[in-house]
Amino acid sequence: MTACPLGLAGQCYCANQVSSFASSERSPEVCAKTAVLLLAHGSPANSSEVPEFLRYVTGGRQLPAAVVDEIRHRYSLIGFSPLPCWTLLQADQLSELMKMPVFVGMRNWKPFIGDAVKAIASQPYERVIAICLAPQNSRTSVGLYRGAVSGEGNLPFVLDFVEEWHDEPLLARAFAEKLRPDWEKASAENGAKLPVIFTAHSVPERTIIEGDPYERQARETAELVAKEAGLAVEEWTFAFQSQGMSGGTWIGPTVEDTIRNLKAKGHRGVFVQPIGFVCDHVEVLYDIDMAFKQFAEREGMRLWRAESLNGSRTLTAALAEIVRGRK
Repeated sequence: MTACPLGLAGQCYCANQVSSFASSERSPEVCAKTAVLLLAHGSPANSSEVPEFLRYVTGGRQLPAAVVDEIRHRYSLIGFSPLPCWTLLQADQLSELMKMPVFVGMRNWKPFIGDAVKAIASQPYERVIAICLAPQNSRTSVGLYRGAVSGEGNLPFVLDFVEEWHDEPLLARAFAEKLRPDWEKASAENGAKLPVIFTAHSVPERTIIEGDPYERQARETAELVAKEAGLAVEEWTFAFQSQGMSGGTWIGPTVEDTIRNLKAKGHRGVFVQPIGFVCDHVEVLYDIDMAFKQFAEREGMRLWRAESLNGSRTLTAALAEIVRGRK
């Protein structure tokens, strides 16, 4: 057996491609005809794969060499991106819980969405429930995933595409379960309660101007998590992270500006929880754990972060509720 790259004990789907779900466990009434497809952005395993990965991200458009080198550098610093591993594990846990086949498709890396659709189409499934693992709906993410699944539109199954799940109660609970103990521990180290900064990936401002619901939904998720965790209104704020390197204005406020504003209010540290991501990857392991932490230190501040959802069983329960709601 190959060692799990995440250091997990027991079954490791990502390392060995062995699922805990056995075909004999399927519910013949429902699952023989229905499959689930989890969709994610995709991520290269190491820095050497970055140039090819970026060609998928841009649709073949050439990026400046300096941008490619910078992104490759970031991946080299984190070692490897665990996003595909965590996504496969999340799919395996959902499959085990629901006694249903769960496939994974990545838009920009292996396993590609197109390959997942072919695998599903090769079997007699009549319906596929597709869930994008970006809970907040944006045409820059969810819209592109739908297009990647639909392709030319000649699917041999009925596609039931989940547009959004930003307000799923169990999603808020999953984030709160990670937030509360880590925040209390960090606040004790700080000697005072730390202000919480909820974050989500930024998108181009023009996207929001054109009516995209993403910003509203990201802030709503933050409000639900704060309520579930028992945070007072004055104990948390919201910022957008990982603004793109392309031209044009991206939505804010930025994490950097938010840290400066909290410093001006007398805070000596901050606690960050990204609520737009459901597992660790470069935007968490580099942008938050390295870049934002170093920025905070230069400002004379300390930065802590909540553990990502990753293999959270409450996240699995949230995905299961979504699937049940589509039957």
